[in-house]
Amino acid sequence: MVKKILLLSFASMLTANVVSAKLKIPFGKIDKIEIVADLPDTEKYAVSKGPKEYLDLARMHQEYNIAWIIPVWITQEPKLVLAKKGSDEYFELTNEQLDQVVIENKLNKESLLQLGLYSKYGGKLIVLLIIGLILYGAFSKTKQKKYIQ
Repeated sequence: MVKKILLLSFASMLTANVVSAKLKIPFGKIDKIEIVADLPDTEKYAVSKGPKEYLDLARMHQEYNIAWIIPVWITQEPKLVLAKKGSDEYFELTNEQLDQVVIENKLNKESLLQLGLYSKYGGKLIVLLIIGLILYGAFSKTKQKKYIQ
């Protein structure tokens, strides 16, 4: 009896480790910041802290995402901010300040706010394709014909 209990406890410890080693796919809302216009490296766009780093115009939006690469839907419409390259740090501007930056650098605000095709529709298409493949696999199983010999 003791041997069976020890064997069962050992087996349950091994299965617990196997179950916890499964791959976990992250999903949820994330903020995406993309540099859309390179502003001139002047004192006006310099960061005051540390060595001289300059800000650029970036588009920021929030999306519901699967595995960090499949944007399913946009949860917050894009807006323009100032951001450092290679950093998640950004600075929000008022509408007047933003209009002034756009006019000074001769930029088109509407085209800067446009999201790419993949960000808008790519994730939806991938999710629909996966669901379609699952449904196709579930309902397309044909019965095997039994041959009489």
